[in-house]
Amino acid sequence: MEFHKIQRLPPYVFEQVNRLKSSARAAGVDIIDLGMGNPDLPTPSWVVDKLCEAVQHPRTHRYSASKGIIGLRRAKAAYYARRFNVKLDPDTQVVATLGSKEGFANMAQAITAPGDVILCPNPSYPIHTFGFLMAGGVIRSVPVEPDETFFQALEMAVRHSVPKPLALIISYPSNPTARVATLDFYKDVIAFAKKHDLIVLSDIAYAEIYFDGPPPPSVLEVPGAIDVAVEFSSMSKTFSMPGWRVGFAVGNERLIRALTRVKSYLDYGAFTPIQVAAAHALNSDGEDAARARDIYRTRRDTLVKTFADAGFDVPAPAATMFAWAKIPPHFRHLGSLEFSKLVLEKAQVAISPGIGFGEMGDEYVRLAFVENEDRIRQAARNLKRWLSASARQPQLDKAMKGF
Repeated sequence: MEFHKIQRLPPYVFEQVNRLKSSARAAGVDIIDLGMGNPDLPTPSWVVDKLCEAVQHPRTHRYSASKGIIGLRRAKAAYYARRFNVKLDPDTQVVATLGSKEGFANMAQAITAPGDVILCPNPSYPIHTFGFLMAGGVIRSVPVEPDETFFQALEMAVRHSVPKPLALIISYPSNPTARVATLDFYKDVIAFAKKHDLIVLSDIAYAEIYFDGPPPPSVLEVPGAIDVAVEFSSMSKTFSMPGWRVGFAVGNERLIRALTRVKSYLDYGAFTPIQVAAAHALNSDGEDAARARDIYRTRRDTLVKTFADAGFDVPAPAATMFAWAKIPPHFRHLGSLEFSKLVLEKAQVAISPGIGFGEMGDEYVRLAFVENEDRIRQAARNLKRWLSASARQPQLDKAMKGF
């Protein structure tokens, strides 16, 4: 017998690729992993040093506050003031989370009643949909492109949804598509949300990984956005701290209070020394984040060039640590999951199937910049060898029919 909430969840697509990857590695195959967005850069040494210093104090070994220590919440508020010119009250408008993923999941628990309709881009990061599905909500998809088609879909969704939608999820720079939104787009989003009484939940986990154009904005920069919006972010990518599990939700006081209350029943917050070190990182000058950005930019450029030479065209993303690429025409009929399995088997390269981010992603795959340049070049060589052989095979088959 399956449990009710488990039945609502589709099979976790990425697990199929991960199993094949693990089996290949167990057999001694060298797999180049461009799949999971797991940053490989080390956490800055001075952040680690701060952790080691804090852990020496026995008082830091006790339970922490589920909403985060005051020093961490103040540091996050100061970051928003510097980066976005947004003023936040660290006591009522900031809560620390165990990564943005946990924050989204518990916000879903806090605000969702059974049957509530949530508007979510498709494709999108899985927790944006699954968090609300597990909370009993219903997902209605809208396009991910931040353009006129987005608002046309919103209008249609509001007009035809029963009950009226509760919330709209936005995420720019986008995982997986790497699309970036402008402040004008956010102004239109907030105007739409206020007109239709929608909550806006924004995910900006990749706001500090950008390559072309100005730094990505925050939705909270829009005057009056804090009346309806909460924004989620993470230390994982900006400071290469994925395993530390530190993130934030900031914004509307009523929504932050609801999230804080749910969290108070479920966790005691991250280990205090981790929070101390995270506050230290947030209060820094940003040089380490800039260095990480430069490394990802170099990897992006290397991947785009070498994969193009291999016969796999990959558009250069303006932000994030991912490229979102259409499956080569010869293989598009397979769908993204079978294509990803084939790439793993034939080229020893792990990639993420687009179907894992929603049905609208099935003609695409996501490539993560989590291997160094030499490994990326090796991945391109593997792909070129396989793609060249695949291109020759139909010609060989045709020639053999003549005998």
